[in-house]
Amino acid sequence: MDAQGLLRRMFDAAVAAAQPALRLPAHLPERPAGRTIVIGAGKASAAMARALEACWLGPLTGAVVTRFGYGVACEKIEIIEAAHPLPDAAGFAAAQKIAGLVTGLSADDLVIALISGGGSALLAAPLPGLTLEDKRVLGAALLASGATISEINCVRRHLSALKGGRLGALCAPARVVALMISDVPGDDANDIASGPTVGDPTTCADALAVLARCGIAAPPAVLDVLRSGAGESIKPGDPRLARSEVRFIATPQMALEAAAKVAREAGFAAHILSDCIEGEAREVGRVFAGLARHVARKGQPFSAPCVLLSGGETTVTVRGNGRGGRNVEFLLALGLALDGLPGVYALAGDTDGVDGAEEIAGAVLTPKSLSRARAMGISPRASLEANDGHGFFQALGDSVVTGPTLTNVNDFRAILVELSPRAMIGARD
Repeated sequence: MDAQGLLRRMFDAAVAAAQPALRLPAHLPERPAGRTIVIGAGKASAAMARALEACWLGPLTGAVVTRFGYGVACEKIEIIEAAHPLPDAAGFAAAQKIAGLVTGLSADDLVIALISGGGSALLAAPLPGLTLEDKRVLGAALLASGATISEINCVRRHLSALKGGRLGALCAPARVVALMISDVPGDDANDIASGPTVGDPTTCADALAVLARCGIAAPPAVLDVLRSGAGESIKPGDPRLARSEVRFIATPQMALEAAAKVAREAGFAAHILSDCIEGEAREVGRVFAGLARHVARKGQPFSAPCVLLSGGETTVTVRGNGRGGRNVEFLLALGLALDGLPGVYALAGDTDGVDGAEEIAGAVLTPKSLSRARAMGISPRASLEANDGHGFFQALGDSVVTGPTLTNVNDFRAILVELSPRAMIGARD
């Protein structure tokens, strides 16, 4: 059996299940009496805009911002590309344009907001008193700190002129329907692109607590905004958000279910463990190794052959000189803990095609990955300590490269346990 091929088919199925053209049409709002304005931000926003244009019966106009390389051709909606994961001038200009489009609307107008992961960096609108460079410096520190996505976005919401419900408030009194592709654990709308159209229950004090816990020395202007309360976000129940709603068109669970279907068709039992796994990637890798080992050796809690599926968003606290990447760090830690256990294979990748800041989705781990690396003079443990999972798997030729997937439902992890406990004993003998 081609275990690696099966894992890749499962990953591809997960990505395909979250494509906007498939998911968006069923969630469209009715046409308004007034104008229809389309705005959006995220790695999937351009593909969402194209899907919307293809099925919307009526006039519309608007603009969305997506990551460089993720743009697609649209006729009525302007597609703007900007930098990710750190904001740039193109994202700042896009944010200004989007804010202008929704200013001065009437109650008869409809705003369709196309929101997906990556929108936090792409919709770059610093509050007064802050600069784009302030946000870049702080963003880089947060990404390297090991903070969860919820913690990072809590800070972002209190430093932005559009996130944390502010964009939704700017649209009032128009109706706002946010069509969201979730890339966050728990599908919390506040954490998808930092919740530009929904009320935010967190506070400036919460944001300061995140910075303190992570030991981040924020720029003085950032501290001034947070300590003064000037960065306070729009809260749930604010009347300006009374006509704003959220519709999830794709979620991590949907993607995992599509992968599970592929596994079952290939004769493997498929078990979705969770779509909201968080924590340090290397620690999660060690825990999952213990689970896979118990399945392989004891047939508990599941019988082999089977596939263990999970999603969510782990973190990497970068201490070495490697390139990070939470999926490859997970795999490297998993491999070290399994130590070449026969019959166990794994794939971990980001469904947007980018693991960390690399144009690489993730990688595949096999029982021979560690021995192959050592034969090449590469130390798996040293690679992990350097946070150099990408370098490790690239050297083996086992990186998973997809190019822009035009969607984003977060991390995908599949561990395939090929052998039963009895067969495992024979393999070890």
